[in-house]
Amino acid sequence: MREWAISILGSDTLEGKLFTPDILTDQAPGPVMEWNEPTRPLELRFQKQKRKGKLPPFHTHHDPDSRAICLHRFAGHELLAVEIMAYALLKFPHAPSHFRKGLAHTLQEEQEHVRLYIKELKRLKVTFGDLPLYRHFWCHTPYLTSPLSYVSVMSLTFEMANLDFAPMYGHSFEKHGDREAASLMARILKDEIAHVSFGWRWLQKFKKKELSDWDTWKEGQSPLLTPKRARGFIIHEEHRKKAGVSSEWIENLKSL
Repeated sequence: MREWAISILGSDTLEGKLFTPDILTDQAPGPVMEWNEPTRPLELRFQKQKRKGKLPPFHTHHDPDSRAICLHRFAGHELLAVEIMAYALLKFPHAPSHFRKGLAHTLQEEQEHVRLYIKELKRLKVTFGDLPLYRHFWCHTPYLTSPLSYVSVMSLTFEMANLDFAPMYGHSFEKHGDREAASLMARILKDEIAHVSFGWRWLQKFKKKELSDWDTWKEGQSPLLTPKRARGFIIHEEHRKKAGVSSEWIENLKSL
């Protein structure tokens, strides 16, 4: 796992970042290793985000270019997730073995998501890297100080928000006649429910007994984020319940 994570973060090709070994072992997790920023091929390097970098509004999704912009941004988020999960494998070598195994499994699914988005972009005549890609998740790595903070930020904030955004965009793509893109968003939603479930289970294991789930999550949060970042404009309670999230936690999120 250590060699794999290093190869992902140090690769200057997309193929290297999406490489998945046939067999993974974790017998030599090694010492803590940190990265300030991943190596990337020229066309996938981070750009400074501008205010004009907002996604096209839903009413424009009849335009294939509008849908492609959305899918390109989502593909960028998935590649960021791949890299941050590799970062976590190196940052937390002493985490429980089952946690590291689950993290590695999630990383492999994120790699597959990138491949699937690239396939859809090609159908829409766009190459991954044609549009700007941003640093985003990497701004939060200084605050990923423990496995608990990792699940609080990644699993239960960024991936949690996708339980709302994936079906919203999927519905819009379907409404505007793009069944392939809608089907991909349904696949992403299914996997994200499992990823949130992973984070929720480990939050229970890592938390202090005297703290509530909600307070534990807030304590592990990046100061660059607000709790609202874990939700969309419309909260899909049923997806969180499928992930095992408690009704009390969901009610707290709804009250924001």
